[in-house]
Amino acid sequence: MTLQQLGFVPLPAHIGPGGFDHAAVHRATGRLYVAHTINDALDVIDCAQDRYLHSIPGLTGVAGALVSDERSLIFTSNRGEDTVGIFAPGDPAGLGRVKVGVRPNGLAYDPARNLLLAANVGDPAVPGSFTVSIVDVAQRTLIASIPVPGRTRWAVFDGQAEAFYVNIMEPAQIVVIAAADPTRIQRAWDIPVTGPHGLDLDAASGRLFCACDGRALLSLDSRSGRILDRQPLAGVPDVIFFNPALQHLYVAIGDPGLIQVFSTVTTRLLETVETEKGAHTLGFDAERNKVYAFLPQSCRAAIYLDKG
Repeated sequence: MTLQQLGFVPLPAHIGPGGFDHAAVHRATGRLYVAHTINDALDVIDCAQDRYLHSIPGLTGVAGALVSDERSLIFTSNRGEDTVGIFAPGDPAGLGRVKVGVRPNGLAYDPARNLLLAANVGDPAVPGSFTVSIVDVAQRTLIASIPVPGRTRWAVFDGQAEAFYVNIMEPAQIVVIAAADPTRIQRAWDIPVTGPHGLDLDAASGRLFCACDGRALLSLDSRSGRILDRQPLAGVPDVIFFNPALQHLYVAIGDPGLIQVFSTVTTRLLETVETEKGAHTLGFDAERNKVYAFLPQSCRAAIYLDKG
């Protein structure tokens, strides 16, 4: 057994039909921020004590949560209001908003240049709305809007390559944007599986992990886009997280409700854990090797310890 279940954290009840989305942990404070999308709020969990602390309201349609440990900042993508939110841990009252593209979702951040990328889902009925927005965080301003070929999914930043990677659902691609020139797509890699969705990076080995709707997990060379490995998945994936300390990759599958754990050394499946139907999103606490699965039907987070 790789994941040992420790218990649950009850979270606020949904105010309507819906659930949770992306989550991130601020390592210095041990606080996990999860997008409670239907409640227009970030729910905050204390990872040391595994208890709910409070919620940060007023984030309409919040879909993404991202943390910069380097600059001690929290970012949100607020899909219902076409903004990103920026605030410091412990100071949600200081939250500022920047207008971006249509229905922002995935987020990635370059701490050296203080640039935030928002990958916008767009609207098929609005021509030209499939875009990526680049925000100057210090100035709280939008500095670039980059057209992309289709609906975006998740995004990551590679500090060694100084590049942003963004998944495109259709056409199935990963587009690369150079942080030094964040005004255009530098290159695009075709993905041989439908619907690139979850995305994460092993910076030490230069590998991207891409979980696709076509029920496959791909490993790619982050410099060339060459496919290194392909493994089957038990369903349509969403969020993935890479654990560099244990060399494990966690894949959330909402239907039927699973976490699949892969070794990134052997690229083989280690374990499949049942969660709850609709549990498509995860949080990962790297300090404690804990994985949190957000359960929309029971309004709680299931806590797992990765025993390695």
